[in-house]
Amino acid sequence: MSHDAHTATPTPHKPVHKPVVHGAAAGETGKLMSGSEMLLECLAREGVDVFFGYPGGVTIPFYDALVDHHIRHVLVRHEENACFAAEGYSKATGKVGVCCATSGPGATNLVTGLVDAMMDSIPIVAITGQVHSKLIGSDAFQEADTFGITRPATKHNFMVKTVAELPQIIHEAFYIAASGRPGPVLVDIPKDVFQAKGHYTPVDTIHLPGYKVFTEGHTGQIRRAAQLVLEAERPLVYAGGGIVLGNASAELTEFVEASEAPTVCTLMGLGGLSSKHPNFISMPGMHGSYAANMAMTDCDLLIALGTRFDDRVTGQLQTFARGARVIHVDIDPAEVGKNRNPDIPIVGDVKRVLQKLTKVLLELKPEFGPVKDAARTAWRKQVRGWMDEHPYDRLHDDHVIRPQHLMDEIDRLSNGQAIVCSDVGQHQMWAAQLIGFNEPRLWINSGGLGSMGFGVPSAMGAQMARPDKLVFAICGDGGFQMSIPELATIASQGLPVKIICMNNGYLGMVRQWQTLFYNNRLSAVTLDSFPDAEKLANAYGFNGRTIDKPWQLTDALMTAIKDPGPYLLNVMVSPMENVYPMVPAGASIFEMVLGEKKPQLVGA
Repeated sequence: MSHDAHTATPTPHKPVHKPVVHGAAAGETGKLMSGSEMLLECLAREGVDVFFGYPGGVTIPFYDALVDHHIRHVLVRHEENACFAAEGYSKATGKVGVCCATSGPGATNLVTGLVDAMMDSIPIVAITGQVHSKLIGSDAFQEADTFGITRPATKHNFMVKTVAELPQIIHEAFYIAASGRPGPVLVDIPKDVFQAKGHYTPVDTIHLPGYKVFTEGHTGQIRRAAQLVLEAERPLVYAGGGIVLGNASAELTEFVEASEAPTVCTLMGLGGLSSKHPNFISMPGMHGSYAANMAMTDCDLLIALGTRFDDRVTGQLQTFARGARVIHVDIDPAEVGKNRNPDIPIVGDVKRVLQKLTKVLLELKPEFGPVKDAARTAWRKQVRGWMDEHPYDRLHDDHVIRPQHLMDEIDRLSNGQAIVCSDVGQHQMWAAQLIGFNEPRLWINSGGLGSMGFGVPSAMGAQMARPDKLVFAICGDGGFQMSIPELATIASQGLPVKIICMNNGYLGMVRQWQTLFYNNRLSAVTLDSFPDAEKLANAYGFNGRTIDKPWQLTDALMTAIKDPGPYLLNVMVSPMENVYPMVPAGASIFEMVLGEKKPQLVGA
């Protein structure tokens, strides 16, 4: 078992049991079923209501059984997008997302999505078909070593050898995907296992002796952490995606208010603390705000919660939070001390640890009295001063649509309540900077892997999961063109996703780097053709429009939102805009380029 298998307690797990409607005697011990029927039974018992896939030769027996089952299948137009859609579903709900592909190219097309889920710790179960057991290793038609190929791309993977072991493996896959640090798990099933008959026995518990999940956190370490928080003059909370994944938003808010600490949320952690909370600063890192990066540089205590000190946040590690003591809470022991050695390491579920930490903090508070009050008041004033001194640019123009203007309007119209799914590039950074989220699971993007083409299929999954929500898919013209086939899926499923294409005619982020660091020698970044948005949308049976004037923006967005179906809005923006602030590669996070006419800051 890869990754956190070596770090996790033997924990019994009871699969989720839900009523099954595909057969009168479904679930009866000893009932004779095919492997395909057993698989569907197991999925139903785990609470799966929808999954995303694309059939092929070896999965035909499974799809045949699906005809008589209540679980909904969404036929995507590319297997990679099945995994991205499953991620969107999972990120919007917290449930395990499910995708399915056939053998060979179907399975290999899943790999990017699996690595994406691995990097962002998203619980996914991927079902892949495999050639007949007798043909494995013979270079049979559409054979690939899916088990070997996906081993480094998943938290764990399985090859099912007999129909008898199928139910146990499926439930183990769901448990491993969702427990500890979540991640993708793949189950490879040969065609003869789908077809074989066996007597189905429900699986009631799972016991994995080699798999330990530490959840509670060390009591002594939690108490020492609380003492450090109360001793600090310049504390800062550094909240990551683990807050969202661990459903710990309420606990984070309570801790932030008890500690009175300013707080930054990473790209993956946005929404973990409401953007309207008075203690919220912004996102830190390469495209984080001046205030967030300066606060991380000057704090004397960094309270890292469910985050992994990745390079996009830390910049040059040697100078990152150089004068701060560090508390690091994470459920994955492999992440604690990997990039920065903490003074107080706490391995545990961030939700449970925060509950205990806040309780101890409030118990100890009277002992410390108001000793640090003046220093902390001055610290909060300093952070607020940084925020006022260099806010994010919100550029508007009378003649061209600025990207910041587009994001401002989406922010205003969504009012912190819409689900925003982003593709990857400049638009992703502007969206993260300028769109506020009042609660978790509203901001969905590809963080660690940065997979272009993620925006539209993840929005499909999110809309399937939350039909009650307004869902935006914000894309660049590059990423959008990687996912055009899924317009057919959106149309066929009747998903009212609002696709907003920020069209600048370039692969914007690469162009920005070439402009700033390669003497403006632009190479292979010009996107000099783009389909007519209205005609493209109409071809799939829904509405679309292209706009290029600032005064058109509000009405165009309102038209898209009010449309009962999908909508494609192509927004032509100023083509040479750069995202600022920006920390150059290899620089310290206080060495920010703040804008075109502002000098680089050195040695804060």
